[in-house]
Amino acid sequence: MAPDGQPDTPLTLDNCDREPIHIPGAIQPHGALLAFGRDGCLRYASANASALLGPLPAFGLPLAASHLDGQAEVHALVADLLAAAPGEEAGPLGLEAQIGGRLFDVVAHADADAVLCEFERRSPEADQLAGFAQKAYRSMNDIKRQRAIGPLLEAAVEQVRAMTGFDRVMAYRFRHDDSGDIVAESRREDLEPYLGRRYPASDIPAQARRLYIQNTLRLIADVGYAPVPLLAEAGWTKPLDLSQSVLRSVSPIHLEYLKNMGVGASMSVSIVVGGKLWGMIACHHMGPRQVPYSVRLAADVIAQLLAATVQAVEARQREVSLARASQMQAELSTRITHGEDLLAVMKDQADGLADALQAPALVMSLGSQLATHGGIDREWAKTLLTRLAAQGEDVVHVHRREAWPEVLGDASVKPPWCGLLALRFDAPRQGWLVALRPEQVETIRWGGKPDKHIVPGPLGPRLTPRGSFDEWRETVRDTAEPWSGGALDLAERLRDTLARAHATRSLELDSLRSQLWAVLGHDLRTPLQSLITAEKLLDRENAADRMRQIIKQSTGRMQHLVRDLLDVSRLQNGLGLGLRLEQVDLVQLVNQLVEEAETAHPGSLVQRRLPDALLAKVDAGRFAQVIANLLSNARHHGKPGSIEIEAALGADGSVVLAVINEAEPIPEEKVATLFDPFKQQSVGNPENPTGMGLGLYIADQIVRGHGGVLGYRAEEGKVRFELAVPPADR
Repeated sequence: MAPDGQPDTPLTLDNCDREPIHIPGAIQPHGALLAFGRDGCLRYASANASALLGPLPAFGLPLAASHLDGQAEVHALVADLLAAAPGEEAGPLGLEAQIGGRLFDVVAHADADAVLCEFERRSPEADQLAGFAQKAYRSMNDIKRQRAIGPLLEAAVEQVRAMTGFDRVMAYRFRHDDSGDIVAESRREDLEPYLGRRYPASDIPAQARRLYIQNTLRLIADVGYAPVPLLAEAGWTKPLDLSQSVLRSVSPIHLEYLKNMGVGASMSVSIVVGGKLWGMIACHHMGPRQVPYSVRLAADVIAQLLAATVQAVEARQREVSLARASQMQAELSTRITHGEDLLAVMKDQADGLADALQAPALVMSLGSQLATHGGIDREWAKTLLTRLAAQGEDVVHVHRREAWPEVLGDASVKPPWCGLLALRFDAPRQGWLVALRPEQVETIRWGGKPDKHIVPGPLGPRLTPRGSFDEWRETVRDTAEPWSGGALDLAERLRDTLARAHATRSLELDSLRSQLWAVLGHDLRTPLQSLITAEKLLDRENAADRMRQIIKQSTGRMQHLVRDLLDVSRLQNGLGLGLRLEQVDLVQLVNQLVEEAETAHPGSLVQRRLPDALLAKVDAGRFAQVIANLLSNARHHGKPGSIEIEAALGADGSVVLAVINEAEPIPEEKVATLFDPFKQQSVGNPENPTGMGLGLYIADQIVRGHGGVLGYRAEEGKVRFELAVPPADR
């Protein structure tokens, strides 16, 4: 690096991404620059400083009171920044000053090594433009009221143009690949519109993006300017960092770029959201134009307000999306952990999953089961899942068709999809949730063909920026819109939810099934032993009555066990219970069941509080199963002789039936799983040693199948199971 900060090697477009634009060693000529060391002594001065500012101290000496026309405010400004802690950055701070009969905007800031004081000459129209700044501040509320990003940017470009007087003001919004779209524009009527055009990421090299985040304001008052070099104290070779400078000379490549566009002056204001360059307000004038610092500050305030509003809008959108996704995740988790089939739940929630993953089509699988949503070819889906399994990754994200061969290989069916987000939640059983996006055919209106050629330019034969910015159209195929970072985060949380719920349920089922089969083996062995005993009785005299009783009880017990297992199997496999609804008098049905229970269990009297008749549209056999189950539950778990049953019409016209008995309340930790098919407290229950705990689950599913609800509550030393179903006329 040369002492003046200019690069030693020739600058070309080929190495422009390494250009040290923060230490150019020169400034723009519409002002002067002074830089003081932390000791207050002058270290640098622009070559035009004495001509613009009058007598100055020699290098290595501090300012005297007479320098800068004795402007006390300017001296105080420099002194305040020098008083900042060593290494501390401060500013920028600004004020107006009259020096040598000229009016200047004075802007000063401190970095780790120096205090920079810059003096921008006011243009003749500065006072008129300053009035626009006041108008801008009064219009801030208009911008604040915008609740969508499009209208927000449109209002901003109109306001900035009215405030600054530029011929064209544009709002850029950067994309995921750092290219930028012009999404709002205010321009002079005779200028060609640029709205809707896109500019490639290479137009703003990486180091320029970093600088735009660090220093959000930049003005080039005259694109055709001759840079004013910085002079330094003898022996002082360290380049002066002009990252925060308002007069910093810009890259000659960028100046040539602007000239190729026919631009005479330029100003840019960065829109920084979350520490990243989200967008930019770019201002162009067809001739030179200097904008007072106060007006530029007002434009910067607008950009900060834009950034805050954009952040708030995007945060609201994320909150809404996350709230919907969280609600869906909670429902998925609850339904899966409460025993519903995972794939059936996912298929039932397919619309919500597609909305959360922002995809019109889904493939869902677990083991040999496969479900699709959105018109997916099943054979192609099977091939896709096979290739995904071979990759061995938990998350696969693809948005270009050229990347699909790695996923699908030589699949015989060419997919209509270009976007793939695959989430594996169960590796051993190949549990997948795959979101698909279609090809997005896009016609891009580039601001000039986005490539570069070696042509003779003002800086000699070398790579030069595009010489034409006429619209150039390109049709892009074989791509889909990629998932954003926020969408990928949400997808990862969804995958974790499915994985945790499925793993938890699988572990619980493995344990409980083992216990259930053990109980079933014992329970089936007991009636079988009774049948063997009955067989032996056949050999004895006068054993017919006793034999009939044993056979009846044993076969009834086996039928009950087999029926419950078949019901659970149908429910767990999504087959339902095949209800046949008809109009039934529940009073007659209840009386019949109570009489049968009292006959079968002498001493188990049931107190009835029933109307003369109560009609409901139910499956009589299944509803009898519910009532019998509740009566059996009360007999096994309540105080003997304390069972009550009542029925009536509810306030909303529903049919309400309750079975009550005296008993201790069910512990709170067990209430949550009371109607689960496999629950720990059901297996080996000493109060019901011959039961498998499936009765309440089946009863709940039958009531649900009738469009009703079954609930439990404890009240005054009693437990109450109450069901409600729609009346017969619904």
